[in-house]
Amino acid sequence: MSNNFLPPEIAELTEYTSIALAESIEQTQIPTSLSKQPIATTYVHQGSTGTPILLLHGFDSSVLEFRRLLPLLAVKNETWTVDILGFGFTERLAEIAFSPAAIKTHLYYFWKTLINQPVILVGASMGGAVAIDFVLDYPQCVEQLVLIDSAGYTAGPTIGKFLFWPFDTLAVEFLRIPKVREQISQAAYFNKNLVTPDATLCAALHLKLPSWNQALKAFTKSGGYGSFQEKLSQINQRTLILWGKNDRILGTNDGYKFKDAIASSQLIWLEDCGHVPHLEQPQVTAKHILEFLSSSQD
Repeated sequence: MSNNFLPPEIAELTEYTSIALAESIEQTQIPTSLSKQPIATTYVHQGSTGTPILLLHGFDSSVLEFRRLLPLLAVKNETWTVDILGFGFTERLAEIAFSPAAIKTHLYYFWKTLINQPVILVGASMGGAVAIDFVLDYPQCVEQLVLIDSAGYTAGPTIGKFLFWPFDTLAVEFLRIPKVREQISQAAYFNKNLVTPDATLCAALHLKLPSWNQALKAFTKSGGYGSFQEKLSQINQRTLILWGKNDRILGTNDGYKFKDAIASSQLIWLEDCGHVPHLEQPQVTAKHILEFLSSSQD
């Protein structure tokens, strides 16, 4: 593969959807207010019609998270996904303080530089919290919102703020252990057969990049994403909430709570599905998203 900004281990991918998405990954320099130099930002762009869809991945993940969903959406709509600042294969500049505020700023400049029109914003897990934070500050950039087993209603643990050396390093390096990452994947899927060697590799390739551990430590110590519970009523965009009925990562209660808190929203449960519907049931997930978009145009 010619994408020399990706780790060489990417050549070990075996599943068609993984290989195809990896070959589509691009990188461009995004000027922002966060640093004097532009940030080398990785993304995927497919499709050319309809309102653009922008997909946001979860915690300690990358654009490869959407290897099964993005091509299905791109058949009908222009579709993008980007590596959130501090994660995936996007450059981690030493001068940047990795935090939700920095992620939001970088995402805005990415949107302004490459898309610059209202999007359908889709966030999965922590990507849902990123999407909520973005739409609250930049409502003019978002036409509709889709949340997939989203973080952002219940505040996460605050212990990260109090981590200090060497415990911060130990906590992050724990996530590098292959067995730990496999156990996380096992918990995320309802169908354990989908936790293949290829899926495990997709979830870990970005760990090979420089400063992965430093950026993750900085983000964790920033406190990460808290609860947007008190602000959700400010979201005026039509919102689709997709939730796996067997989510063992976030549970299911927050699905109902998001539905009650966001005025113009609908909640759809996915049977026999865990925390990652876009990976476990991509066809069903794409069908619901595309039907949601079509219904808004009627």
